[in-house]
Amino acid sequence: MKSVILAATIASCAAFAPVPVAKTVTSLNAFEDEIGALPPTGFWDPAGLSDGISQEKFDAYRAAELKHGRVAQMAVLGYIAPETYRFGYDLTPDGSISTNDIPNGIAAINAIPFLGWAQIVAFVGCVEVYGWFTAPAGVLELPDDILAKRQTAELQHGRLASKYKIMCIRCVAIQYVSLNVSNH
Repeated sequence: MKSVILAATIASCAAFAPVPVAKTVTSLNAFEDEIGALPPTGFWDPAGLSDGISQEKFDAYRAAELKHGRVAQMAVLGYIAPETYRFGYDLTPDGSISTNDIPNGIAAINAIPFLGWAQIVAFVGCVEVYGWFTAPAGVLELPDDILAKRQTAELQHGRLASKYKIMCIRCVAIQYVSLNVSNH
């Protein structure tokens, strides 16, 4: 009986062993050595957005991916932080609305006054126009292997944050809709 259990365990472990995959030659191979191309998928572009594009266009797409990943990471922090801490300052000059009065998630959209939204839009516009939050030195002075590892980690974190933020929006939207339906 023990030998049967041992054989079954070994057979199940073999299911997770890496299997060599044949290389196929496609137009995606032009970017397979770029930062962010990771095993087991390698360079993954199911929509074919990189088919026949130049290196400059690819670099522009990568810069956009980094920017959107950073925004998603900030959005995730903006979603998680109010659950644990509130600054407690007044949002209006007369003190009628405090940050403690603003609910979390989608419900905050209706709770923030117009001038609050104007401030948010103005701040984002200034960041876009003037390019704040850039590294003062421009480029990190690191060995190539460490720099590549950090750049890959930043891409991975941005991709994960993008997926997490979409999940947060979905969950909060379901909760918001179910609360509104139950109130009627």
